[in-house]
Amino acid sequence: MELLKKGQEGEKIRELQEILRELDYDLPVTGIFDHTTYKAVRNFQSRHLDKHGEPLAVDGKVGPLTWWALQNPKTKVYEGVINYGIFPDSSFGGSAAGRSALQFAIDELNSGAGEEGGNNRGPWVKKYLAPTGLGEGYSWCAAFVSWCYLQAAGGSKEDMPFRYSAGARNIYNQLREKGWTLDKDELPQPGDIVCWWRVSLPSGLGHIGLVHHYKDGFLYTIEGNKAANVAGFSYVKTRMDKLLGYGRIP
Repeated sequence: MELLKKGQEGEKIRELQEILRELDYDLPVTGIFDHTTYKAVRNFQSRHLDKHGEPLAVDGKVGPLTWWALQNPKTKVYEGVINYGIFPDSSFGGSAAGRSALQFAIDELNSGAGEEGGNNRGPWVKKYLAPTGLGEGYSWCAAFVSWCYLQAAGGSKEDMPFRYSAGARNIYNQLREKGWTLDKDELPQPGDIVCWWRVSLPSGLGHIGLVHHYKDGFLYTIEGNKAANVAGFSYVKTRMDKLLGYGRIP
């Protein structure tokens, strides 16, 4: 692909900016590779790995390796020895509905679910988005959570505890309206829903995932659309600065 760099304009720059915004970088989509875009690219490069698992060159230019990493983000956060493909012990708690949804999330993770053929594309993404009426190309973190709870409800949207949605903050707001959200200081349990704001708090944008378990100050989750595949992530609970909160389906 053509090397993208500061000063260029065009549709490829617009696509680059759209991907960066989806990855939580606060910049306008103008089609102009300006200084704001340059800084966002450098920030991304400093935190991500290429297809070989090596650190990206932090030069603010988008060549084949950086473009691949933008579409298949692999962060430098190391997950340790947590096996997200194993269901957490009953001692960690969790509601029956939540644990059932989590089992489907784990099954998808173990099946290698994720994007194929480009950003937000492929048969897995289509499957999660289909009940919303949207096609591939849209962010799918909330649709993945919705799909897991749809399976837990026997495949019936009418029996789901919340409306199937492709909007992370829409799901969180539904849970809040039902009185199913938790205080940020409460300890999350397997199958709980965790939601973050993206770009800015007033933006209405968000990201969402399922709690795998919580232990010793660390929150372990399974999420779609944070990486290119359904994957497990770990967080220091007290340092989740963009956290909106948790929801627990009774």
